[in-house]
Amino acid sequence: MPYLLKAGLETLKSLHPILYEINTRCWLAALSHREGRVVTLADVPESEFSYWLRLGFTHIWLMGVWTTGPRSRALALNDPGLRELFDRVLPDWREADVSGSPYAIGAYEVPPTLGGESALQIFREKLNRCGLKLLLDFVPNHLGLDHLWAVERPELFVQCPPNTPGSFELQTNSGTRWLAHGKDPYFTPWTDTIQLDYRRPETRDAMKTLLQSAASRCDGVRCDMAMLVLNDVFQKTWVQFPAAAIPPASEFWADAIFAVRAANPGFLFLAEAYWGLQSRLQELGFDFTYDKDLYDRVIARQAAEVQRHLLEASPSYVEHSAHFLENHDERRIAQVLPPDEHRAAAVLTLGLPGMRFLHEGQLSGKRIHVPVQLSRAPDEPVDTQIKTFYENVLTALNSPITLAKIGRAANALPSIGRGEFKLLSPEPAWPGNPSFESFIIVQWEFPSDQQGNAPAISKKAETPRWFHMFTLVVVNLASHQAQCRVRLSVPGLAGVNWELRDLLGGGNFRRDGSGLEHEGLFLDLPGSGAQLLFGRPLGS
Repeated sequence: MPYLLKAGLETLKSLHPILYEINTRCWLAALSHREGRVVTLADVPESEFSYWLRLGFTHIWLMGVWTTGPRSRALALNDPGLRELFDRVLPDWREADVSGSPYAIGAYEVPPTLGGESALQIFREKLNRCGLKLLLDFVPNHLGLDHLWAVERPELFVQCPPNTPGSFELQTNSGTRWLAHGKDPYFTPWTDTIQLDYRRPETRDAMKTLLQSAASRCDGVRCDMAMLVLNDVFQKTWVQFPAAAIPPASEFWADAIFAVRAANPGFLFLAEAYWGLQSRLQELGFDFTYDKDLYDRVIARQAAEVQRHLLEASPSYVEHSAHFLENHDERRIAQVLPPDEHRAAAVLTLGLPGMRFLHEGQLSGKRIHVPVQLSRAPDEPVDTQIKTFYENVLTALNSPITLAKIGRAANALPSIGRGEFKLLSPEPAWPGNPSFESFIIVQWEFPSDQQGNAPAISKKAETPRWFHMFTLVVVNLASHQAQCRVRLSVPGLAGVNWELRDLLGGGNFRRDGSGLEHEGLFLDLPGSGAQLLFGRPLGS
């Protein structure tokens, strides 16, 4: 069977990564305070790497490693709205705590305050030795006011008539220019940035080269507002300022991703993307795109809409989506949802196929959303209940399941995030009961023999009897108790009896395989309830 051969090859490979986003500046500042010394990327304590490994992370995103500049920083320091925000978030802030936005990049270089380029290389090597991968930022739409291209290559940017709203005057090597600030079409311009002009082939070539340079220093990139440089989106946004260039025949991302992967096979591309354009970006080569629709429905407490969103999407779309509850752009989830709803939503996002995306501070229950312009965050007490929950659920989700844990010695079996997945469709538990609409159920399946061994690569004359063990991720997103029945999709289900063990709650159930086949599995969960049900045939 081709699947069995593939499964054996993929046993130790993370098919559905777990990304951990870190605000690099604030994180290093906190480490320096804790260690009583200046900590740079070159000498991060070993305890950080051990922590990431213990919780099963596969990728670390260092958000904000690139250099900002004095002009962009000055705008942040002198913005009344930002100063008011700094006062609320960090009452004792000083000007030294303001670095400017990491998305107004003055140079794709690591500044000395973080340790410089050599420190990044050391950090990446340590990560890779642990089996972890490094993601960095790439901002395709714009550059910071301080980037050398503004003076040396102003033709790469969107040109404007003098005094046009959303533009600024700049003395360049080729004379006075009026250049547009970066923006998306629905908000006011980002005044600390300059808008690149993707209608010009020289701009595309320059940005592709810049991306290749960034890619040589990491294992993947998170691309900021990736949909803004799609041809039709860009043309619509900047149609009032035409460019004297032939419209491009191809998409920037198709060309750039191909070029990067030619030199870096396996390089990962994550797109921040909205407006229903995620599928297009996946087709252009992105491994994962933000699933903001899922996030919006979860925090709006639209349980039925969450179920509909996931079941109506193609399995490929879900598998290539990044699922999150917070990031540097969103409010802290501990501030948005009460603990029981937070826990249910976390099990959902961590149990889905695709990229599971966690944010520094989320795992300790931080509640203050820190603006990206700050390089120091306030001290917050650890919420021990949230911390314990995340450690327990990540251990249950990502530690290999072994039959030794359930009473028999065996080799490790891949669990959630490996093997085959299916999003199952809940059915009413009885006629007239609509509460089934609040359930999300994901089945993760992996074949094994009677001793729990994964299929071997080579075939032998004696073919063992294969069982299909599985784990069900079951979440009731409603605030009230809910019931449903669900049809499992497990080969040989009716032929044996089954043991179901809740890896979160510790409950243990036995079910007749024929009953599961014909009637489905009955589930009854309290409001915001969640289970991870590991199923194995009795006698295996």
